[in-house]
Amino acid sequence: MLSIQELIDDNAEALKFSWKAGQVSAGRSLPKSIDAAADLVGHLNFIHPARIQVFGKEEIDFFNQLSPVHQERALIDLAEGGVPALIMAETSEAPQNIILFCQRSKIPLLYSPFNSAKVIDVLRVYLARRYAPTTTVHGVFMDVLGLGVLITSESGLGKSELALELISRGHGLVADDAVEFSRTTPTLIEGQCPELLRNLLEVRGLGLLDIRTIFGETSVRRKMSLKLIVHLVRANNEKFERLPIQDQTQDLLGLPVRRVMLQVAAGRNLAVLVEAAVRNTILKLRGIDTLSEFMERQSKAILENTRL
Repeated sequence: MLSIQELIDDNAEALKFSWKAGQVSAGRSLPKSIDAAADLVGHLNFIHPARIQVFGKEEIDFFNQLSPVHQERALIDLAEGGVPALIMAETSEAPQNIILFCQRSKIPLLYSPFNSAKVIDVLRVYLARRYAPTTTVHGVFMDVLGLGVLITSESGLGKSELALELISRGHGLVADDAVEFSRTTPTLIEGQCPELLRNLLEVRGLGLLDIRTIFGETSVRRKMSLKLIVHLVRANNEKFERLPIQDQTQDLLGLPVRRVMLQVAAGRNLAVLVEAAVRNTILKLRGIDTLSEFMERQSKAILENTRL
């Protein structure tokens, strides 16, 4: 579980937090699970008190306009609602009654010199990563033409050899063997390499290769967004479709990811095929579907021939 102190330490450089009250509760934990980072941090909101409440200049002005009785009631509602912490953004001083209330109620009260919008944006990105659903997948994760591509197959079909050829053609390695994926937003999956395996690629007969040392700094990437899965299959695989009519997808962390299947056979240049698959995916992401256009063209030709 994530504590207030961990949140402060991890964002110390970005937000320059300082304590004003309630430091005794630095070990207080944030909720175990959330649907979105926005559920944990935001502008002052008395309707949803169970999140980190950020006071900017507008929120301070609003609070100061309340009568003393309503100010006290609002603070009590926040405390009873389980507010994890209060953050004063872009202000040198908090109202004295807020400071006293946080001291009395042991609620963490923090300052940041940055405006409330930046505080919220930084914390939401941070919390989204900390709370993101994660999984580890066996495969090779590559940056091919700027697209995150996961190469998978059963053992012994040459994933690493294919990755090595793609690297020699100027593409980048993210991770080999074990790829850590996390869904950082509702529609985005990011993949990275475990620290222990970073920059390493295992190739049969050669052992472990330090790709960064052999090919240079531009041959590796720290992380990429997953956009395509390339699954290698044997030439005699019965499930292989030569011309799939519909786009194939594979579910990962609750999101459908585009997938193509490539047969492994003597004489096939898989690196070129992967590059072609990536270029085709880029076209589809731009709304250009070659197969659909061909089928439409074919239908028109059949209709014209029927009329004749």
